[in-house]
Amino acid sequence: MFQSRGTFEGRSRDRNIFRTEKEQIWSAAREESWKTLVQQVVRMDYRRRRELSFLTIGLLFFMSGVEYAVILPTIWKYLQILDAPAYFLGLGLSAFSFTGLLSGPLFGRWSDKTRTTKTIILFSNVFEIVGNFMYFMGYSKWLLLSSRLVAGIGAGAGSSIFGFLTRTTLPDERAQIFAAVMACRQAGLLIGPAFNIFLRLCDFSLGPFIVNKYTSPGLFMCGMWLLLQCVVVLLYHDIPPLDTLPEHMALQQVRDQEEDPLIDPEDGGVHSEQIETRLSGDTEPTRPPSPEQDDPFENFSASREFLREEVVVLLTAQFITLFNQTALETMVTPLTQRYFGFGELGNSVMYSLCGVEVIVGFFLVRWLSRVLEDRAVLAVGLLICCGACVWCIIFLASPQGGFAVELTEFIIGVFLQLLGLPFVAVSQVSLFSKVTAEKTQGFSQGVRRSVGGLATILGPLWAGGLTGNLYVMLGMMLLLLILIMIMMVLSYEKLVKPPVVQHADSSDSGG
Repeated sequence: MFQSRGTFEGRSRDRNIFRTEKEQIWSAAREESWKTLVQQVVRMDYRRRRELSFLTIGLLFFMSGVEYAVILPTIWKYLQILDAPAYFLGLGLSAFSFTGLLSGPLFGRWSDKTRTTKTIILFSNVFEIVGNFMYFMGYSKWLLLSSRLVAGIGAGAGSSIFGFLTRTTLPDERAQIFAAVMACRQAGLLIGPAFNIFLRLCDFSLGPFIVNKYTSPGLFMCGMWLLLQCVVVLLYHDIPPLDTLPEHMALQQVRDQEEDPLIDPEDGGVHSEQIETRLSGDTEPTRPPSPEQDDPFENFSASREFLREEVVVLLTAQFITLFNQTALETMVTPLTQRYFGFGELGNSVMYSLCGVEVIVGFFLVRWLSRVLEDRAVLAVGLLICCGACVWCIIFLASPQGGFAVELTEFIIGVFLQLLGLPFVAVSQVSLFSKVTAEKTQGFSQGVRRSVGGLATILGPLWAGGLTGNLYVMLGMMLLLLILIMIMMVLSYEKLVKPPVVQHADSSDSGG
């Protein structure tokens, strides 16, 4: 009897132990599932914020292209109405680039120190709004010149945006993102002239201001930038930089979401609290760094950062390609008028077709960047540009033959020039982001854009006085391209992302 009672009590204890273990297993499973669910939701939230931010950046670049395309066709007639001398056209076009190259490094340094870009974008857009409203007012030629100076300050935020893109993308996807962003600006350049179709019909008064086909572009762009301010407030997010995430895990999971929709249970709980904290709406890295945090410019040396061989090569490529591009843009209109009798309609059709080609080129580079290194894409682009320049020297400097032959030669030359542009533009920006420090990327991108801004000022000045002597103009452009080709060949091995130095773990040092 006692034995039966002892057996019964033993079995009862076993059942209780089994029940307890079962409850513990189920509890652990529920906890693990909850952690996995939290990570899944956080990951989706990060992806959504990232995509919305990239969409907003695309709209910003699109709007900058629209502004250029809307202002450029009317600014010369506008200046003539205000009794401005001929040289004011060059001043007006250069003023925008001049203040942009000065403000770019300042905005970039601001974003590097605070690790935020939303405030910078909103602040810079104010200059675009004010500058375009000043352009609309147009009381005098000096106010018109000042309007382009003020609006150009807002363009400096591009350095902060490129710094943001560098910090929130992986190196192997960066060229694709940059290509898409640059294509957005080209789309704005392509679509922008269409707005002039209805802007040229404006003829009314708005209080003390006159709205006509010359002043309406300023009012239109002022309204567009105001609308874009609302878009930035609602859609743009200062998502955490990759270096604040544990081993870039969040973004890797975003990219692999289609292939691996769930997190491995063994790794599910390792960083769940960290990811939840860093990627939630109140994420810590999106706030300005406290005084206790490291200053990204504490040990920064401009000479050590920008006088390295590979950086000098990329900055030189930036300058030469933009110098040649703006010089050719300056040359094309007088050339088409002289040899082909193109008017406003003919030039508009030509620029539209050029815009389509450049956009297609950017998406071609976006696809090629998945299979080719950035330096290989850069080499292809420079070879195409050299070939295009040689073609222009042979066939366009002193064209001979009938109208059809000369027009065909001109189309081929322009096609080759535009074909090489996306290759060089995307690859050198992507490479530059990899060979310079990520923590000071905003400032570095500002320096790069300032070099490009200087080229856009000097290019038209060089070409403007040589439209009657194309051999000299095109010969200098070819010499510059040969120079950068030689520099790239000599530095080809260094045009890659520097290897990351692996530090010993504490466990290794302790052993």
